[in-house]
Amino acid sequence: MYQGSRRAVVNPVSGSGDHADYVERLLVGRGFEVERTQGEGDAVAFGRDAVADGVSEVCVCGGDGTINEVVRGLADAGGLGDVTLSVVPVGTANLLAGNVGIPDIRRGVEIADTGDVRSLDVGFADGQPFLVSTIAGFPADASLSASSDLKARLGPLAFVVTGAQEAIEWNGIDIELEAVTDAGTEEWTGEALCLLVGNARRFVAEGGQGDMEDGAFDVAVVEQMPAANVVAEALGQRLLGQDTPGVTHLQASELHVTADHPIRFSRDGELAEHDGLNLSVREGALDLRVGDSYEPDPV
Repeated sequence: MYQGSRRAVVNPVSGSGDHADYVERLLVGRGFEVERTQGEGDAVAFGRDAVADGVSEVCVCGGDGTINEVVRGLADAGGLGDVTLSVVPVGTANLLAGNVGIPDIRRGVEIADTGDVRSLDVGFADGQPFLVSTIAGFPADASLSASSDLKARLGPLAFVVTGAQEAIEWNGIDIELEAVTDAGTEEWTGEALCLLVGNARRFVAEGGQGDMEDGAFDVAVVEQMPAANVVAEALGQRLLGQDTPGVTHLQASELHVTADHPIRFSRDGELAEHDGLNLSVREGALDLRVGDSYEPDPV
């Protein structure tokens, strides 16, 4: 494979910010041309450029936000189906990497070189792609409020701590939800503590990896539960047993969410406010290299 057909996007300030030189040496040794981001939006541009330049493989070394930016760039350029993506986890939570069986930097680089390729679903929220999840409610507010310093000191626990703080004054979100399922159209209306829409993540039972090849989201609407319990379960990623009172669970290929006031949504960690949101699944839209523990058909 000639130099240039494989490209890596490295965010040098993700996570602890001390990985860039090390991971660049590993990636160059595997035949990747390396680009480093310098600010917000650079990874989107690198994704677009990769499609324009006919790059066949793109490795993203960063957190979930950097991965999301690259995928946005690929989608903007109409190249989701033309590029094989891989990830090297160096962020704070590394949710996508954890769900597709990529445990650390060295193993991530190996998988980027020779790992199995699966055609995975991509979620879209008002036309913007996401791989892991879209959430609304106080988990989204917690991800906004957790400071960089707190995340650096506590890692994923920072979101739990901040979520508990947010929950003290949390009033819930009033939403109307219309879901397209295999059984038809289902509706839900009321005040929710949070709305959890997973592509790579599963939001019931023991949580963990969702089915990324079934053309459907895993959806949980949490309407009743002591706020601190929801924070501990949702942000700790154990996530809401099947029979938890006040939790509506369904699988849907499309969701239409409306509200009479702006709601903050977190799409793979990217935050935006909407009065409503349309979500859909594009089945098998992205080729991604996965690790040995990835489950094509998780139970």
